[in-house]
Amino acid sequence: MKTTQYAFEIVQELTQSLQLISENEAEKLMDSITESNKIFVAGAGRSGFIGKSFVMRMMHMGIDAYAVGETVTANLEEDDLLIIGSGSGETKTLVSIAEKAKKLGGTVAVVTTAPESTIGKLADIVVQLPGATKDRTESNYETIQPMGSLFEQTMMLFYDALILQFMNKKGLDSQTMYGKHANLE
Repeated sequence: MKTTQYAFEIVQELTQSLQLISENEAEKLMDSITESNKIFVAGAGRSGFIGKSFVMRMMHMGIDAYAVGETVTANLEEDDLLIIGSGSGETKTLVSIAEKAKKLGGTVAVVTTAPESTIGKLADIVVQLPGATKDRTESNYETIQPMGSLFEQTMMLFYDALILQFMNKKGLDSQTMYGKHANLE
């Protein structure tokens, strides 16, 4: 198979995956983002990178958002929201972060393939995305892609869709957001 054929296969997988996301779960997360004072996003590995891109777009919209673990991250307080992206929902460091956020009075949301996971059970909001976990032990979801790639890609598109939804609700456009883009380069 050629590279572009693989790309088309990936797009087909993503189209199928996106159709399986619960709009009700997505709306709960959107409402929580809108109602929270500060937003924190955490993830490990590629999920963490995708979370950071979500934080960047929220910042462009004027939302007080932070990537957990960065040196400029604020403190989580009551009425703040922690969003964890974790395919398995079992990453030990992320479980600890979720537990700490709950102790501090924050709301915990998880974007995962495993709603019955440790983080899923701790979370106030669970958004289940279809996809396979990196070790393929907890999912029967078929994908040609390695490890958790389909989950990670679906999460990126889901986060971008949340951004578009928020822009629509707040009457924002790309030009307004560009005004908050880094300009020291």
